[in-house]
Amino acid sequence: MIRLLPGGRGSLRRRLVLGATALAAVAVLTTQAIGFVVLRSWLLGQVDDQLRDFPPTPGKGRWEPALPPPPQGVDLPSDFRLYFYDNSGRLSPRSLGRGPKSAPRLPQTAARLPLRPGELTTLPAAAGDGRWRVRRGTAPNGEIFIVALPMDTVDGAMSKLLWLNGVVLTVTLAALVVAGRWVVRLGLLPLTRMERTAEEITAGRLDERITDTDPRTEIGRLGDVLNAMLEQVQGALREHEASEARLRRFVADAGHELRTPLTSIQGFAELSLRHHELPARQRRAADRLIRQNAERMSVLVDDLLLLAKLDLEPTYASEPVDLLAIAADAIGATAVHHPSRLITLKPLGDGAGELELVETTGNPHRLRQVLTNLVSNALIHTRPGTPIHVRVGIACVNADRGTDHNGRVSPSPALKEGTQICVIEVADEGPGLTPDKAAHLFERFYRVDPSRSRDHGGNGLGLAIAAAIAEDHGGRLELDTAPGQGCTFRLVLPTPPNPDQST
Repeated sequence: MIRLLPGGRGSLRRRLVLGATALAAVAVLTTQAIGFVVLRSWLLGQVDDQLRDFPPTPGKGRWEPALPPPPQGVDLPSDFRLYFYDNSGRLSPRSLGRGPKSAPRLPQTAARLPLRPGELTTLPAAAGDGRWRVRRGTAPNGEIFIVALPMDTVDGAMSKLLWLNGVVLTVTLAALVVAGRWVVRLGLLPLTRMERTAEEITAGRLDERITDTDPRTEIGRLGDVLNAMLEQVQGALREHEASEARLRRFVADAGHELRTPLTSIQGFAELSLRHHELPARQRRAADRLIRQNAERMSVLVDDLLLLAKLDLEPTYASEPVDLLAIAADAIGATAVHHPSRLITLKPLGDGAGELELVETTGNPHRLRQVLTNLVSNALIHTRPGTPIHVRVGIACVNADRGTDHNGRVSPSPALKEGTQICVIEVADEGPGLTPDKAAHLFERFYRVDPSRSRDHGGNGLGLAIAAAIAEDHGGRLELDTAPGQGCTFRLVLPTPPNPDQST
C-alpha cells in the first residue's frame, strides 16, 4: 500500500482522504489506460483491415497493380498512397494517390525494407511528426509495392483521448478530495464526539459517557468497550477514594482510641513520680489505673494487629469444627460474667426439636472468637433481663439467610442461593437498630452510642474482626434488625465437602 505520510503522521481525516484519493486515482488511471489501449488497438486494426483489403477486387481474386506503374496523378480511394520498387529493387520516384503531402520514410532499396511480404508496420513520416501505417505487397510479375495510410486519424483520436482522460482524472480527483473530506468528516463524527466526551471526562466530569454504542458498527462497539472501561475506572477511583477515606478515618479513630489511655497513663505516671507527697492508698490507685489503661491499650493494639493480619488474607489451618460445641463454649464463657442473664441454645428455625451436630471446616479458635464477640455484644447492648437466643443448624441460602434480601446488612458479598450452609444465629429481644445505624455497624471504630464508656462499650473493632474472620472462612456475617424488633447476628459458613462426592 502507498505510504501516504512519512511515519504515518497527520490527522486520520487527512490520511483517509489522501488514501481514498490515491486509490481512486489508481483505479481511474487503470481504467483509462485499458480504454486507451483497447481503442488504439481497435483503430489500428481498422487501418490494418483497410490496408489488407487494398487494392479492390473487380472480379474474383485479388487485384494487384500491373507494372510498369500507371502515370503519376492517378487517384486512389481515400488517403491511400502506393509506392513501387522497380525490377532492380530501387524505390521508384512515381507514386499513386492523393491526400497528405507528406510520405512515409521508405528506404531507397527493397532490401532495406523493415518488413516481409504481407506484413504491416508503422513508419515515421519523411517530413514532420506524422506516422504512416504501411503494408508490403508483391505484384504477379515479382515487383514490390508499398500500400500506405496516414496515422493522423488514429494519432489525433489518441491525443484527444489523452487530453480528455487528463481532464477527467483532474476533475475526478478534485471532486473526490472535496466529497471525500465531507464523507470522512461525516463518518468520523462519532470519533469527534468521543473526543469531546474524553475532554469533558478529563476536565473532571467523570459521569459523562459515549453515546455512540451501536453494536452494528466498529465505532459503536469501540464506544461500548470504552464505556465499560470508564465504568471500571470510575469504580476503581471511587473505591480508591473510599479506601483513602476509610484509612484516614481509621488512623484518626486509632489515634483517638490510643490517645485516651496514653494520656491517662502519662497523667498517673506523673502522679506516681510524686510518691513522696502521696499517701500509699493514692499511689496504689494510680498504679492500678496505669495498669488498666495499659491493658486497654494492649487490647486495642492486639485488635489492630489482628485486623492487619486478616487484611493480608491469611490461610488458616483447616480442620473439622463442631459449631454446636463452640456455641456452648461461648455461652458458658459469657455466662460467667452475666449470671443473671438468660441465654438459650436451640436448633435453627423455630427452636423446636433437638440439637444436632453441625460441623464445618476452619480455625476453631477464630470461630470461637467470633461467636464469643457476638454473644458479648448482645449482653452488653441490651437491658438486664433481656433474653438472648443462640440457634445452630444447617440450612440453604435463601431470602432468610446468606443473601442481601429484606434490608439485611453485611460487609461480605452474598452467597449463591440454594447452597447448603452452616448457620449460627445470636438473636436478642432488645430495641433493635435503625437502618442508618445498622449500615455502619461493621465499620471499624464505629459505636452505636458514641457517649457509651469505652470500658463497657468496647473499641468498635469487634464486629469488624468477626466479619473479616467469617469472610476468610468463605462465609459471611450478617445482621437482621429493625427498631423494636431486636438484632439477629448470623454467622454463615460453608458446609464441608461430602467425601462420597469427592471420590
